[in-house]
Amino acid sequence: MPTTALSVLDLSPVPAGGTVADALRHTVDLARRVEQFGYRRYWVAEHHLAAGVASAAPAVLIGQVAAATSVLRVGSGALLVGHRTALSVVEEFGTLATLHPGRIDLGIGRSGPPRADAAREPAAPPAGARVVDGLLIPAPFSYAHLAAAPRYALATALLHQAGAQPPGFAGQLDDILALLHGDYRDADGLDAHAVPGEGADLQVWLLGSSGGESARLAGARGLPFAANYHVSPATVLDAVTAYRAAFRPSATLAEPYLMVSADVVVADTDAEARRLATPYGPWVRSIRSGAGAIPYPSPEQAAALPWTDADRELVADRLDTRFVGAPETVAERLRTLRDVTDADELLVTTITHDHADRVRSYQLLAKEWAQSGDTGRAG
Repeated sequence: MPTTALSVLDLSPVPAGGTVADALRHTVDLARRVEQFGYRRYWVAEHHLAAGVASAAPAVLIGQVAAATSVLRVGSGALLVGHRTALSVVEEFGTLATLHPGRIDLGIGRSGPPRADAAREPAAPPAGARVVDGLLIPAPFSYAHLAAAPRYALATALLHQAGAQPPGFAGQLDDILALLHGDYRDADGLDAHAVPGEGADLQVWLLGSSGGESARLAGARGLPFAANYHVSPATVLDAVTAYRAAFRPSATLAEPYLMVSADVVVADTDAEARRLATPYGPWVRSIRSGAGAIPYPSPEQAAALPWTDADRELVADRLDTRFVGAPETVAERLRTLRDVTDADELLVTTITHDHADRVRSYQLLAKEWAQSGDTGRAG
């Protein structure tokens, strides 16, 4: 099989007992380190009103990361475009691409709080957990309670101008592409040219968690697509299938290009990795309860937090699909994910309480991946 590059998704996690400034400094430091380790790209997420996540302004953070590195591709995973105009997106990322040509990725996601749009996706028949060629596909998780959570409603209200209606995703994507390509026309035929932005040397991606609109649009527009196993493992195969079925060659791609995400913690031994990974359950619980991500606990703090069977059920799909262990353990599971999804690239996200442990996790994985002959940076 061809070499498969590893890339990084970073939420700029705020550690319990630490500060937002610590989290942002750690992001820039981690980007420098993973560039040395051989990762292909470094994406930052977008989250709002979360005490445990500092990645609220992707374009600003991308600029800092790109300035601190030299060969990494740097981008958004994902920029939530529903509270932005197409022109603002193109101008921001056009500025970044002008300053760092050939290194910027515009990864686009649908608007709103995580999965608040789930009710608009096509209904899928319920299914239980299953294993597909060694890859766990858990039972689907319902996000309905999150879509109605007061804190998510507050975030939506604060992100949008009063009375504003989010534009249709397909139309907004087409406006972004038209402004980038220089062929935008309004309904009356009037042209508009984004400066900076038009002709910018950047890659446009779509990201998605299901077989819904994002996957289909990425295919129909001939764009690269990132499928989300680490947040929505139950629907990753639906997303992959929908993307490939909808794909049409474009000036960007002659054939589909797929990246798949995975949540990973690597340490020298399986036991140590499991210890470092123990805070993940309470952290995901804080998100799925609708309260928002808490500062990331230490293993000792996590062990002292209350935990019930209901808590375990709330986060089981995320815990059961996290890749935790020694380098060879995790690399083997990542190969399974790659093979089952036929991914061209893997997007790895790692959160630990201590920054040094997170750096070490990425270092151990990169070394193991390279030794097994799976790695590749070009592209």
